[in-house]
Amino acid sequence: MAASEPWIRLGRGLAACRQACARPAHELLVIRDADGPCGFVLVHPRGVAGSPYVASIAVAPERRGEGIGGRLLGFVEDRFRPEARHIFLCVSSFNAGARRFYEREGYVAVGEFADYIVDGASEILMHKWLRR
Repeated sequence: MAASEPWIRLGRGLAACRQACARPAHELLVIRDADGPCGFVLVHPRGVAGSPYVASIAVAPERRGEGIGGRLLGFVEDRFRPEARHIFLCVSSFNAGARRFYEREGYVAVGEFADYIVDGASEILMHKWLRR
């Protein structure tokens, strides 16, 4: 996580990433295969107005493009669907590939936080209905 974008540009080194993954109110879900961990998602169950918030998602660089990110998001959505109608996440404005991925997964931009973490960049709040 710490050695790849967007975390490099966001200024989150290894210590900050480890600290984020250990937050007590969050759930850290790891996907593994025979070779070991290949990705994870960090979720706050009531992060935005009582709805789940995907705080971070990461896939090992050598495993990107294999559908692991979609499987992680799908697992989280299924995990919270019985109790939540909505799910949220943020994506950095400079991370166009991630934003396209989230849009393909059914997420829609609903807000923008200008200069929130990095001056000159925004964090885009995205939303998806889990059930209506």
